Amino acid sequence: MTKLNENDKKIGTTGHSWDGIEELNNPMPRWWLYTFYLCIVWGIGYTIAYPAWPLVSAATSGMLEYSTRGEVVEQIAEVDAANAAINTRLASVDLGEIITDPELESYATSSGKAVFNTFCVQCHGREGGLGAAGYPVLSDDDWLWGGDIENIHLTVAHGIRNEDDDDARYSEMPAFGEILEPEEIEQVVNFVMSLSETPQDASLVDAGAVVYEDNCSACHGEQGLGDRDQGAPNLADAIWLYGGDVDTLRETVTYSRYGVMPPWSNRLSEAEIRAVSAYVHQLGGGE
Repeated sequence: MTKLNENDKKIGTTGHSWDGIEELNNPMPRWWLYTFYLCIVWGIGYTIAYPAWPLVSAATSGMLEYSTRGEVVEQIAEVDAANAAINTRLASVDLGEIITDPELESYATSSGKAVFNTFCVQCHGREGGLGAAGYPVLSDDDWLWGGDIENIHLTVAHGIRNEDDDDARYSEMPAFGEILEPEEIEQVVNFVMSLSETPQDASLVDAGAVVYEDNCSACHGEQGLGDRDQGAPNLADAIWLYGGDVDTLRETVTYSRYGVMPPWSNRLSEAEIRAVSAYVHQLGGGE
């Protein structure tokens, strides 16, 4: 067992002993103590100067009244002020001019991408290529209501089948389960699949053509090519909003579909709507 020397005896021990080994009660190094005290002083000063202590509905504002949110608001205001002139121009020119003017198109697509990634990507996916059931791909050349910038702008501004905008695009397919017999539904489903050369039962196609002509051609056209004025999809291009397998088509014909898109005119500025319209237009399918 190690014996304490005279200096150790002057320091003393903590009173702890393990197998005869005692712990000396050495003082902390002064540099460490000074640093520790300085941190305490700095911490107290920080809580006085900056927002720190949570209260019932907010935090203490601090003597400097600094706010990270306020800083962001100021930065956004600075950017808005810098872009005010081109946003005013973007909101006032003819829509067709946006995609023919290099300066406007460059600004609109870059700012429109930011708008899209904030408000649209959740449903349509990155760069409009999600393709999940019920959410149209925006990067192909298949459009329910038209893919020129004027039609894209109208769709973004007013939405589809919503109850918030009187100018929303509106179409409604009947639930043919209440109109047709089950065997007729099977026939027309196979006829529709035959338009893209994928019928499940080819023997039902001819009978399905009659059912289709009597019940579906008024909206989808005699050749199944659709009607953009009504939002009726093209049934002959093998591009399906909800799916083109026999079970999904049977469900669509029987129960119909009723997808809704909100209007953005009450949330975005006209410049933002035009910018995101230009961005969607240039994704690859714009006409």
